[in-house]
Amino acid sequence: MLQSPTSTHKSRVAEFTDLLRDDHRVKVAGVDLDGILRGKVMAKSKFLSVLESGFGFCSVIFGWDMHDKTYPEELSVSNAANGYRDIIAIPDLTTFRRIPWEDNIPFFLLSFYEPHTREPLAVCPRGLLKRVTDELATYGWEAMCGAEFEFFNFKETPESLASKGHHEPEALTPGMFGYSLLRPSLNQEYFYNVFDECRDFGVNIESFHTETGPGVFEAALAYDNATNMADMANLFKLSVKQLGMKQGIMPTFMAKPYGDQPGCSGHLHFSLRDIATKTNLFAASLNNNSSSTSVGTINNISANRTNPPSPVEEIDEATATTQAQPRPEWEDTVEGVEHMSQVMKWFTAGLLTGLPSIMAILAPNINSYKRLVENYWAPVTVSWGIESRVSAIRVIGPPQCDPKGTRLEMRVGGADINPHLAIAACLAMGLYGIKNKLPMPVGPTTAEAEVEMAQQAKGGNVKVKAERLPKSLKDSAMAMMEKDSIARKVLGDQFVDHYGATRLNEYRIWETAVTSWEMKRYFELV
Repeated sequence: MLQSPTSTHKSRVAEFTDLLRDDHRVKVAGVDLDGILRGKVMAKSKFLSVLESGFGFCSVIFGWDMHDKTYPEELSVSNAANGYRDIIAIPDLTTFRRIPWEDNIPFFLLSFYEPHTREPLAVCPRGLLKRVTDELATYGWEAMCGAEFEFFNFKETPESLASKGHHEPEALTPGMFGYSLLRPSLNQEYFYNVFDECRDFGVNIESFHTETGPGVFEAALAYDNATNMADMANLFKLSVKQLGMKQGIMPTFMAKPYGDQPGCSGHLHFSLRDIATKTNLFAASLNNNSSSTSVGTINNISANRTNPPSPVEEIDEATATTQAQPRPEWEDTVEGVEHMSQVMKWFTAGLLTGLPSIMAILAPNINSYKRLVENYWAPVTVSWGIESRVSAIRVIGPPQCDPKGTRLEMRVGGADINPHLAIAACLAMGLYGIKNKLPMPVGPTTAEAEVEMAQQAKGGNVKVKAERLPKSLKDSAMAMMEKDSIARKVLGDQFVDHYGATRLNEYRIWETAVTSWEMKRYFELV
């Protein structure tokens, strides 16, 4: 269970000395660029001695790939020239929880910092997200998020899978049984352990069920603020893998384990709310004629703002300016749009405008693009729609939910996303849209538009021309790294240059790999 210290008069060391009085060891971990937790077990005495100052952690975790091979290109944070120097790791005490399946060992997440400046490391996923949430907080806002992961499960161990050459793993259960009450009974202990142990680990699952496919489950995590959701999403993946391994089960969060099955999604839900009033700023009916501090800051938001917004500013003038511009026809004709506040429209516009620029984050691996193909529910265009599951962004509002539940769902990402980076990038793009009061770059997907888009995918002569998202990791990385990309504007040059280079390295490894498909197709006959 996630635990928060309550004493305010004690020092941190004294407080945690008390909280950990019956422990002699502590586990800590930080998140790398692939979303992998890198950590260690520390003596309690060592842990308590570094609560304020932090401790040295080898920067190579940002200088190698997921298989611990250093990048051939010398990247700025960690490289041979700087000796793969130490960076500073500081435990985030708000993440204190215990791991129930590891004898309740105390656990803390780490954030990474530059040794000389003590500034957050530009490529630290938790640090990048904090930078975005801190900016939102200056307007009196906080981001609320949800995450859903689909994942296939197999009757394998690392040893058995390696002996097969990672080829044709045995599915946990056969057949296609979405929302089945029967199939989980075959592995009931594993199924319920995931739900119950995650709860005790402070990773709150809202719903858990089978999805369509052999041995595939889907979990939706309970809505929370952006930082907690990113932490929970990352820890959920780790939890499922550890719990599965104890029972001879290997889950995978690959985006596309089977060529002939739907892929695994990693959908993210977003809304903004006023910190003071807890009002959902995406719900039109909750923000009409509002004079709350957070809503009122809109009029002062600009890309070059240097001073905090005035608490008495109103949204009315900004909204009036937007409404004075020519209104697209869909504003009045598409049912459901009336439930979207102006803030939500700007946020959605920013996310759509910047989407091609952050595809390398939402689809971070070679395999990610096997999922993003036509004729499946995975979106392949810059698109949005009211309750549209074929669009990149699905807008959810009344009557499907209460106004306070109004939100958008980013449907592009697969289960292989790094949750911290994906949430940070989406929020940064949404805030970019608000600050620049961007118009929607495309109208909503409707039933008629869906037919048009389907014809477009088949090469037909159609009127709808939605922008196709990048089709490969290389194309996505190059789009992110363009000189004037929106990603550079919102995520920073240092992050983009480093992260983009890691994705291009992944693509180069793939380019020289000889696959089983090639061996089977060409070995005998060419």
